[in-house]
Amino acid sequence: MNDNPPTITSQIIASHSVGATVQVVLDRLFAQIKNEEYPLGTRLPSERALAAELGVARNTVREALDVLEARDVINRRPGSGSFVTYQSEAETESPEIAVAFETSPLDHLVVRGILEPEMVRLAVINMTPRDISDLERLMSEIEGVRTDVLEFIKCEENFYRKIATGTRNPLLASCYNLAIESCRTSFRTTLLRRHLTPKRILDYQQRYNVLFNAIASRDVERAVELIKLHLIEEQKLLLQNL
Repeated sequence: MNDNPPTITSQIIASHSVGATVQVVLDRLFAQIKNEEYPLGTRLPSERALAAELGVARNTVREALDVLEARDVINRRPGSGSFVTYQSEAETESPEIAVAFETSPLDHLVVRGILEPEMVRLAVINMTPRDISDLERLMSEIEGVRTDVLEFIKCEENFYRKIATGTRNPLLASCYNLAIESCRTSFRTTLLRRHLTPKRILDYQQRYNVLFNAIASRDVERAVELIKLHLIEEQKLLLQNL
């Protein structure tokens, strides 16, 4: 068997707070996918079947699949199953993906702390009325999520991307897109799958609503203050789960 898949997978795992058993399952599944035992477009066996095959609990398989989905290795279709979307050529040809693999949760948070305050400041100054309207629509999508963690994360990413493009600085927006990619391979998707309760989703929604209002009213100082406070809360979440 090729040694590369377990090595690459371990780098992904190192950025997540997952147990040793989940790591073994993820190594095994990713190796099978990379070696095309499950080719592109193939439907994976059910969680129950994989759990029986690997001799682990079903929730262990589910957590491994969470990581694979977050990395766009598979795509889950409700009622249909999990389908392979991984293409090895895309990974080997993308230096951005390689950087994302090597980014730790702390690395990611440090970069966010550098980028987001300036990103928000420039967005407040440079966003057009149309941009603000689009951001309001994205805010409504965030507020429409109640319990679906992956949907919430997707809406959150779109919200941040709109702020990044609103800076009118394409290089900054590109850097932030890389930060989002790193976030997908970091602890956050798997961590929030376990800890982002409906109550915490509501808390995030309230924070983003206040941030949106500050951006829409062109209050630079308030918007920057809010994003810094949000980053402090993110740091607390990280430290609680290291």
